[in-house]
Amino acid sequence: MRIGIDLGGTKIEAIALGESGDVLLRRRIVAPRDNYEATLGAMVTLVRETEAEVGCVGSVGVGIPGTISSDTGLVKNSNSTWLIGRPLADDFPRMLGRPVRFANDANCFALSEATDGAAADADVVFGVIIGTGTGGGIVVHRRVLSGRNAIAGEWGHNPLPSPREGEWPGPPCYCGKNGCIETFLSGPGLARDYLTSGGPSLSALDIAARADAGEPLALGSLARYEDRMARALASVINIIDPDVIVLGGGLSNIDRLYGSVPSRWRPFVFSDRIGTALVRAAHGDSSGVRGAAWLWEES
Repeated sequence: MRIGIDLGGTKIEAIALGESGDVLLRRRIVAPRDNYEATLGAMVTLVRETEAEVGCVGSVGVGIPGTISSDTGLVKNSNSTWLIGRPLADDFPRMLGRPVRFANDANCFALSEATDGAAADADVVFGVIIGTGTGGGIVVHRRVLSGRNAIAGEWGHNPLPSPREGEWPGPPCYCGKNGCIETFLSGPGLARDYLTSGGPSLSALDIAARADAGEPLALGSLARYEDRMARALASVINIIDPDVIVLGGGLSNIDRLYGSVPSRWRPFVFSDRIGTALVRAAHGDSSGVRGAAWLWEES
């Protein structure tokens, strides 16, 4: 049995997978925000309860917002700021009494889809989470590519490529910079574009629904969003040339992205032919926690 834990800012989810990837149990609890010790305790309890219910002990993998620094062993780059600077990779295995594997949550998402999801037959996969933030992960031959600094795939904190009029220097990002891809392609980024264009304060999915209904203001915001995503993903294609790009997160449910974005990225890709596919995640919002469990599939 493989157990995966998805450590989110608002929820913590556990999943138990059998040898063939079948779901034995799935459980979700509210995350103890702003409390590191309570977060550790909640994770331990989830594992213990999962094993008790299934009736066996499993390997444990954890997907986290941010990553573990290869130099200090401490959490860095997390929008769950109470984890930053904490020795999670030491504390949790010690409390659990066994080895635990950790990876960035977007890497877990990409691993899940590359293992038995929408990109199961692909050699090189780029996984994208577009929701309250914008994460990315790279999987090559079903192995997560972490990188020397443990930041491989962090496209969301690069500047938006080929900025158009009004896009530079861009909005401030929580990372301290301006004009990050995340500030444009996250849900709040789309909502801000619609609001500043004269629309009311709405969620990204509500804006997409208005666009589907033909509202000109919403159609304009979606067109700008698609153009920005096309430029951002073209830069990824130029660097890692993936077979498949998989979208997950709340905004991945906007159907029109899968046709419009590839039609817009051609001018920005350095190739006469573009064979990269843009697809929706097969496992939906359970993909990240499944990928955490699959961390023990890697040798």
